[in-house]
Amino acid sequence: QVRLVESGGGLVQAGDSLRLSCAASGRTFTISAMGWFRAAPGKDRESVAAIDLSGGRTDYAASVKGRFTISKDNAKNTVYLQMNNLQPEDTAKYYCTAGTSLRWVVGGAGGSWGQGTQVTVSS
Repeated sequence: QVRLVESGGGLVQAGDSLRLSCAASGRTFTISAMGWFRAAPGKDRESVAAIDLSGGRTDYAASVKGRFTISKDNAKNTVYLQMNNLQPEDTAKYYCTAGTSLRWVVGGAGGSWGQGTQVTVSS
């Protein structure tokens, strides 16, 4: 079993930046990709960004391309989501996920999920 713990959320103003972290523990040798989803009231859950832990290939939602960057520190079993130029529409609870392939993670079928961290952007 893989345990994921997110941190770094908060309340910011439009145009500000935040960096989310997700630390994995447990059977981390079973995962090959990690990513972030977000869920806002009244909206479908959305894949935000994902990264392959070996090759570093990334995937981004169109709505965050150019503003968000996902990165990894394999030695720390941690992935980061740098979020710049945040907008009110980015307000959501952000969840870390992990799985055996980038495809599965992007599709929401990674298998492991964190508890989430709230990001609120005021206008």
